[in-house]
Amino acid sequence: MVTAVPRLVVAAPSSGSGKTTVATGLMAAFAARGLAVSPHKVGPDYIDPGYHALATGRVGRNLDAYLCGPELVAPLFLHGARGCDLAVVEGVMGLYDGAGGEGELASTAQVAKLLGAPVVLVVDASSQSRSVAALVHGFASWDPRVRVGGVILNKVGSDRHEELLREALDSAGVPVLGVLRRVAQVETPSRHLGLVPVAERRSAAVEAVASMAEQVVRGCDLEALEALARSAGALPGDPAPWDPCSPAHQPTRSAGESPRDPTRSAGERAPVVAVAGGPAFTFSYAEHTELLTAAGAEVVTFDPLRDARLPAGTAGLVIGGGFPEVYAAELSANAPLREAVAALALSGAPVAAECAGLLYLCRELDGQPMCGVLDATARMSDRLTLGYRDAVAVGDSVLAAAGTRMRGHEFHRTVVEPGAGAAPAWGVRAPVRRVEGFVQQGVHASYLHTHWASRPGVARRFVERCRTS
Repeated sequence: MVTAVPRLVVAAPSSGSGKTTVATGLMAAFAARGLAVSPHKVGPDYIDPGYHALATGRVGRNLDAYLCGPELVAPLFLHGARGCDLAVVEGVMGLYDGAGGEGELASTAQVAKLLGAPVVLVVDASSQSRSVAALVHGFASWDPRVRVGGVILNKVGSDRHEELLREALDSAGVPVLGVLRRVAQVETPSRHLGLVPVAERRSAAVEAVASMAEQVVRGCDLEALEALARSAGALPGDPAPWDPCSPAHQPTRSAGESPRDPTRSAGERAPVVAVAGGPAFTFSYAEHTELLTAAGAEVVTFDPLRDARLPAGTAGLVIGGGFPEVYAAELSANAPLREAVAALALSGAPVAAECAGLLYLCRELDGQPMCGVLDATARMSDRLTLGYRDAVAVGDSVLAAAGTRMRGHEFHRTVVEPGAGAAPAWGVRAPVRRVEGFVQQGVHASYLHTHWASRPGVARRFVERCRTS
């Protein structure tokens, strides 16, 4: 088993330091050298992996120790890195920032330790000179198990500024592996939930990734960075790669979950599971599709902005997250598809919707008619709801048996005002105890983003219901 994948973790003292520019630029620069680069992102972020995919030509994957558990971080990493020459992992927030009140859980530092990977620290040096040495020394020495192998200085103002920074860092014992000038910063548009996804600005995103790569090539020592990546040995514990078809990394089934049986009787057709995509629904984890396929489904992607009907033979529907509020008018204008979704749900077919999918199933969103599957209205608000959540299934649904525990993540600026007639999907413990989401007939709709690799029975259960509904 080959587990010594050369790898780097790109981290920073805080958000806004330039991690995405450096990580994406490194991915593209290494790929341009002919290396097969595996891109990864720490945490639940859906948007950065889209830019990573552009940079490498491979699926961007998330490594989230809260959603999936620390034990799955290395196996999921190896799954994504199969056949690759090198892996680059972009961190989240500050190096040591994790889930609130949970110590190091879900932090970039924890992921770096789980992977046995050296860390490259990206420092915004725009407002400091000699103090940079104290900052880097502090981050490099805080946890001896985290190996900070180098620093990349970002937003450096001049040759003299660079000289002062390098002189200061000579005493910190951490080599400078790159310097990015302030005048060369790459601007990427953002809005209320972060960067604008690649699917909404593909040609501009391609140019942005190319600019990031150019900036990294011009300012960084790629040979030294590659050598640092190759200094990583075997992953701690010699884990096996995660496999959606194998029970090796699958947690024990919850009460009510059926055992996995991906086989079908001779001549039985795979149930078609339609998965929403396109610019309005860009938030999804690659492992969900892989798990659905492993459970025996034929997964077909469609675009609710452009497709007037669901894929032929649709037996189940998955609608993930995204920005339906940005496209409310266009989604509403596609009345034939809204009616098809409503008819499918009314038939009792399995429908799983997260966040944006929840909004799409409501009667209306910001006054625009939606699918009307749920007796609820949705609207934009000024309040950001953000954070990890511990949840338990309140009752049986197409995704989970009552009592199934899962961890999820909320990230939205919308409010759903429910009517009557639907049971809640989840009981949530934090930040306050409450119930959340909707379960009615075959519909499971919730604000909670979950990662099915942590509970593969979710995909199996959903596909089984597609066969029998």
